[in-house]
Amino acid sequence: MKKILQIARLELSLLFYSPIAWLLMLTLFVQMSIGFTEAIPELAKGGNFSFLTRDLFTNPNALGLLIKILDSLYLYIPLITMGIISREISSGSIKLLYSSPVRLSQVVYGKFVAMLAYNLFIIGILTLFVLAAAVFVPHFDYPHILVALFAIFLLLNAYSAIGIFVSGLTTYQAVAAISTFVLLAFMNYIGKVGQDLDVIRDLTYSLSMPSRAARMMAGLLNTRDVVYYLAISGIFLAFTITKLELERVSKSVLQQVSRYALILVLGLTVTYVSSRQPMIAYYDATDTKENTITATSQEILKKMGDEPVEITAYINAMEGSYWSMTPALRISNISRWESYLRFKPNINLKWVYYYDSIPGMTAALAENHKTFNEAYVQLAKMQKLNLRDFLRPEQIRKQIDLNGENGRAVMQLKYKGKTTFLRTFPPPDQGFWPKEEETGAALKRLIQPIPKIIFATDGYQRSIDKLGDRDYKTLVNDKLSRASMINQGFDIDTIALEHAEIPANIAVLVIGDPKVAYSAAAKARLQKYIEAGGNLMIAGEPGKQSVVNPLLESLGVKMLDGTIVQHSRDFAYDLVTPVLAAGSVAMDHRLQPFFQQRLILSMPGVAALSYEEGGAFDIHPLLTSDPQTSWIKQGKFAVDSAALKINEKAGDQPGSFPAALMLTRQIKSKEQRIIVSGDADFFSNAELARSNMGTLNHYFAMRILSWFSYGEFPVEAIRPFSKDNSTTLSKSSVKVIQVLYYGIIPGIMFLAGLMILIRRKRK
Repeated sequence: MKKILQIARLELSLLFYSPIAWLLMLTLFVQMSIGFTEAIPELAKGGNFSFLTRDLFTNPNALGLLIKILDSLYLYIPLITMGIISREISSGSIKLLYSSPVRLSQVVYGKFVAMLAYNLFIIGILTLFVLAAAVFVPHFDYPHILVALFAIFLLLNAYSAIGIFVSGLTTYQAVAAISTFVLLAFMNYIGKVGQDLDVIRDLTYSLSMPSRAARMMAGLLNTRDVVYYLAISGIFLAFTITKLELERVSKSVLQQVSRYALILVLGLTVTYVSSRQPMIAYYDATDTKENTITATSQEILKKMGDEPVEITAYINAMEGSYWSMTPALRISNISRWESYLRFKPNINLKWVYYYDSIPGMTAALAENHKTFNEAYVQLAKMQKLNLRDFLRPEQIRKQIDLNGENGRAVMQLKYKGKTTFLRTFPPPDQGFWPKEEETGAALKRLIQPIPKIIFATDGYQRSIDKLGDRDYKTLVNDKLSRASMINQGFDIDTIALEHAEIPANIAVLVIGDPKVAYSAAAKARLQKYIEAGGNLMIAGEPGKQSVVNPLLESLGVKMLDGTIVQHSRDFAYDLVTPVLAAGSVAMDHRLQPFFQQRLILSMPGVAALSYEEGGAFDIHPLLTSDPQTSWIKQGKFAVDSAALKINEKAGDQPGSFPAALMLTRQIKSKEQRIIVSGDADFFSNAELARSNMGTLNHYFAMRILSWFSYGEFPVEAIRPFSKDNSTTLSKSSVKVIQVLYYGIIPGIMFLAGLMILIRRKRK
């Protein structure tokens, strides 16, 4: 070790007595400084920041100083390593090394240690920007950035080992530099080659050098990528030692090739074994553990035990979602599952590509006088698709029934014979892929009973399959919306109470705005269901009291005559904005902050409710109107009237009134849960899409359905907020940083290098 360190010290002194080393460090600093100093004035202006540490250094879609430098780091190494061995060969000093008591391996290791030290200087330059950010970003995420810097250090070391090997192949330093440039550029970009071909995809990606560093720079340190860089460094150092040793002895070509092959096989074996999922150890360095699935998802995977999960993606070439799941994107698609594979290695991923018609296509083809096959052949020619790689419509239909999936890319999860779909989502959704909530819900459906929401259809009630303003498809049954209950773990169905018995063991029966009175038979079925402890939601509308009240008689609840109205400068008087009552917090504790902030819901047309205390049910208001601005208006009125006034002689009643009630009682071992609402619009398509006021409608509706499923669904994947969400920058501090990083620091580096070089020349 002593000899290795002596050689390293000598080599390091030679490096820093060269202007190239100083010039490269100065160039790197200037390259980093330009992006950094241009970005900080925007930070000084303030704003709604989050994850500033990530955005400043490791987010490729933001400033991402460190991750964006990865693509050019390979340019700095060849000029440093070009003479590290070739200088010894060209000067003849290599012969002295052959005859000296120093082993060749010690020489190579010593030169590599010198490069490790130089790489630490490069890391030191990068750290100057990290330290500056740490000063003006409170709660800076140090572990995350330390892992990012470590990943860059590993990458630089691998580049250095390759450069040392190439330097040992020639006596000309310029040839060594050019050859190293070519080889590193090849390994930098090879990962983009052949990604659409199954045969070579994994091979070319495994040769890609920066991609693994980029993966770790997200804050997830893992043994697979660390071992990979160590193995690459070891392989090329062993190649260098072998090359130098074979210069001294005479070996046959077969013996030489065999030795190189043995080194390569051993190195690749190490990388292969370390890349097997059960062998990988992880450390999530981010403060919020954003690279790790939440404890909820981990618990779901734990309950699945050792049985494998099969996930098959079905991708339709005729639909736009194909371009997010092409074979060329396979590696990135697999990486989306890594956080799950970390806790359940036996998740098996498969892909099936097919072509089939999509909604609206038949009419479009008829208008253009084309057949389906003609359209597909034309698309295949335009996009250069190989028809043999796709199943035909009749073939895919034999494998799986994808009716109702709109032709979009969809994943089928299979576990112990049970299957469920996990969908992708189109614009205007903010993301194509399912998030942890949707993924967790799909996995959970495979291991426990699925809550079923049944909507009554009698009496011209609201539809769950239509997108009309007053219907319920957006919340309940829209497969293209991630927030829809069908994508949050629920099963959805309908029933006609006039003709069928209500099934047992459902999550809830929803009666939404019945307009025609139920028959005695239907009411008897409903009463039987209530007496058996079934969960129920009844949402009525003003003017339908005669229809709804007979359904409420056994509950001790009544819908009062009239309509709640509310004074408003901007909206119609029948648009009521009730606030959460204390009962809403009792229903779901996650509503507590919204209750304290007195956030509102929008209810266009709502009847007041009254209830009897001391009956069979414990009853609590969920929503109440504002006592200062609302009252019950009797009779008919014009909603666009300039000014409505309280007319107590006509029966108007001022005050605060319940707009929704929560009813509970214990039946055997189960708590029966019922909600009665004086408005059936608050979870309609129109109100969920309302944009002219901030409302809590969608979240409140989700909390209701969660309450009916006893908290099993939707799956909650709650993460803590980032702490690094503000800066202490001011205009004066921005000026200081700009002067420091534009002039003072590069000036010091230049003068230090110049002084050392002048001293060296004098000696």
